[in-house]
Amino acid sequence: MALSCGIVGLPNVGKSTIFNALTRSAAALAANYPFATIEPNVGEVPVPDDRLRVLAELVASTRIVPATVRFVDIAGLVRGASAGEGLGNAFLSHIRETDAVAMVVRAFEDANVTHVEGGPDPIRDVDIVTIELALADLASLRRRIAKLERDARADAKLRPQLEAAGRLAAALEEGRPARSFPPGSPEAEVAAEAFLLTAKPLLYVANIDEAQIGRPGPLVEQLRRRAESESSRMIVLCGKIESELAGLDDAEAAEFCRELGIERRGLDDLAASAYDLLGLMTFLTAGEKEVRAWPIARGTRAPQAAGKIHGDIERGFIRADIVGYDDYVRLRTMDALRAAGLVRSEGKEYVMREGDVVNFRFNV
Repeated sequence: MALSCGIVGLPNVGKSTIFNALTRSAAALAANYPFATIEPNVGEVPVPDDRLRVLAELVASTRIVPATVRFVDIAGLVRGASAGEGLGNAFLSHIRETDAVAMVVRAFEDANVTHVEGGPDPIRDVDIVTIELALADLASLRRRIAKLERDARADAKLRPQLEAAGRLAAALEEGRPARSFPPGSPEAEVAAEAFLLTAKPLLYVANIDEAQIGRPGPLVEQLRRRAESESSRMIVLCGKIESELAGLDDAEAAEFCRELGIERRGLDDLAASAYDLLGLMTFLTAGEKEVRAWPIARGTRAPQAAGKIHGDIERGFIRADIVGYDDYVRLRTMDALRAAGLVRSEGKEYVMREGDVVNFRFNV
């Protein structure tokens, strides 16, 4: 199963509009009333990578295949979702199945677009979602603690795990998410084993209006300060404009962006940020038939990376001939790279690096 990023938030904040623009589809109903989305919509989105076009020119390839990231558009959450309000139980089960969370927050005023809380307030809206997720986690964790208490009476080795679960529960009661504990800590390990919602990596997405492009207003600044206080990531985009751009061809979209003063599309930032949030990196292959970006988890070794291409390559792995992307662009041909001693031969223990251009050698 591919890693996925869930798009979450209150109703009517622009989740489905952003999802449709991302996937260039109308799969998700975007409407001015709560719970327009019930069942989650799923789409594969290409990750922008300018390196592919450059490599394609160097090897005279006509086919480019980018890496993709999977997005899931999930029903809006309201107060009381952890107790079953709105589509609470469905919302929580759908987000539990994703690997990271992109929380869309409305950062614009518009009397024609209803808001379930009366009007946009980024901090209040984030708190509603965060508290509901924390309450759902707390309910799950309390059941786990009750079981650990019983088991620890018979097995003293479980005491440290029980104590870590207690500290984690105390943090959730204070409104602190499970992700606030450092990776590798006993609390983080308990959170991972319990599949806690607030343990998932988080990206804030500030949805602005056209007037704020290039000059975000005070609602965006409120959200930015919140993200900085949590050491969380945040991007800013205009869902309405991105939706309009998605309906244009590349040349028209580029001209529209120039008119609006948009240097980089918000959806490109969202796809790239979600890719990184999921712990993914890219290695590249370049040949006459195609140039392709392959997504792998950070820390992947060469044979497992080869397996992304085909299982037979992983099973028959001999070595990986690797060049750095920057070296490839500078010297332009494999012959020149070999002459300069820049083609590395790496074995089974090699840990892949971002931007490696690879040719795997293997036995059939």
